[in-house]
Amino acid sequence: MSQLVASTPGHLKGIKIVVVGAGSVGVTTAYALLLSGLAAEIVLIDIDKQRAEGEVMDLNHAAHFAQARVVAGEYEDCAGAAAVIITAGVNQKPGQTRLDLVKTNYALFADVVPRIAKSAPDTILIVATNPVDVLTHAAYKLSGFPVERVIGSGTAMDTTRFRHELSKEFGVNPRNVHAVIIGEHGDSQLPVWSLASIVGMRLKDFAAQKGIEYRQDAMDACARRTKEAAYEIIRRKGKTNYGVASVLVSILEPIITDGDALMTVSRVGNYGGVEDVALSMPCKLNRTGAHIDVPLLLDTSEQEALRKSALSIKEVIDSV
Repeated sequence: MSQLVASTPGHLKGIKIVVVGAGSVGVTTAYALLLSGLAAEIVLIDIDKQRAEGEVMDLNHAAHFAQARVVAGEYEDCAGAAAVIITAGVNQKPGQTRLDLVKTNYALFADVVPRIAKSAPDTILIVATNPVDVLTHAAYKLSGFPVERVIGSGTAMDTTRFRHELSKEFGVNPRNVHAVIIGEHGDSQLPVWSLASIVGMRLKDFAAQKGIEYRQDAMDACARRTKEAAYEIIRRKGKTNYGVASVLVSILEPIITDGDALMTVSRVGNYGGVEDVALSMPCKLNRTGAHIDVPLLLDTSEQEALRKSALSIKEVIDSV
């Protein structure tokens, strides 16, 4: 390994992260990861080796301002990786749902995941490819890893979008909005209204204290824009990449730093009485993976909506 910048934190000098897929999400993730300072080495793998090499050349010019080196690699180079992020797959096209992609991308995972698992039996898999819940379940089965070491990006992106929408509605910074989207990263996702708050106050109470009207139709519109955000972005520019790349790095950070951060990520479990399905709930992320530390307290309607979301995903899993 080439000499790293002297300011690299000591506990990060041995950290290798692999990104599988040199498409827009994979490359943007590699770039965001490079600037984050979380890794000493970033390996980019793609079936199109020339493209991967070209992206790596470009990224290494950015590495002049960062602390890591970036290399193009093969699956054998996953050995010793702290985490492998899988972004490879067919992208969602205008008019498609995420679930429409399942058969093509499942076939890709059947090839890729066992190769990763063979080279890096102790790594943590982070799945970003859609449909992410179905493919998180596939990666779990194909890898043979413990459930906590196979993590889908899930509704972490939706939760970020949701907080952004609510922050505009209430005129506050998104960091001050505590609200989550759970369930499927897709059309059956659900906002947890019963627990949503700003500075410790439920949304209705915050609105009353601020002297503004609380309107449920406005709240429903926030949830709708959250669910439809990817479709709207894809319709306009053909892809999403910046938001998801930033979310992937935010998922990776507590894994690398053993941070015990709570995030809505997808992992396999039993949800709403539906067994062996992957969907998103708040999980504690640390160096051993994703753990459901405290069950989320949902009201009756939310419990039923979660069950419907789980059944929707389970139906697709069983069809593969």
